[in-house]
Amino acid sequence: MSKKKHKAPLPYDQRPYRPGIGLVLLNTQGLAFVAQRVDTPGTAWQFPQGGIDEGEDPRATVLREMEEEIGTAKAEIIAESRDWISYDLPPDIADKSWKGRFRGQTQKWFCARFTGSDADINLETEHPEFCRWRWMALEEIPPLIIPFKRVLYDKVVAEFLPIAQAMASK
Repeated sequence: MSKKKHKAPLPYDQRPYRPGIGLVLLNTQGLAFVAQRVDTPGTAWQFPQGGIDEGEDPRATVLREMEEEIGTAKAEIIAESRDWISYDLPPDIADKSWKGRFRGQTQKWFCARFTGSDADINLETEHPEFCRWRWMALEEIPPLIIPFKRVLYDKVVAEFLPIAQAMASK
């Protein structure tokens, strides 16, 4: 009986980025959904996000990830980021995440209008990722994000803030 050899990860700076999506979910007042992760010490918050399965369309991934993470896919996509936006994990975290295959993620971000009610949001999913959630002004969120993702969040907020402000002023 032969054992599979454990393949050593590539050196950090040679690893590719994992393709993924991120979601800025806005309610009717233009406030954004943000949730606290169950697996991160402290009070790290984030938007729903996740990996794109091979051959999966990023727009389909958004609704799949939304349902997997917050228990509902009641949303209408209203905008998409101009570019893919990447972030690097700190090397010690990269060595543990995704079996050390990636240095971080490159993500296509979407902005969606939530079409459900707060009662539709259920964090007790099959594989819970979040323990708390709330609606917040979009521009107030980046300081709450884990430090290595803040530059990405600043870019996302800058791109989608006009949409949130327009919704808030209706």
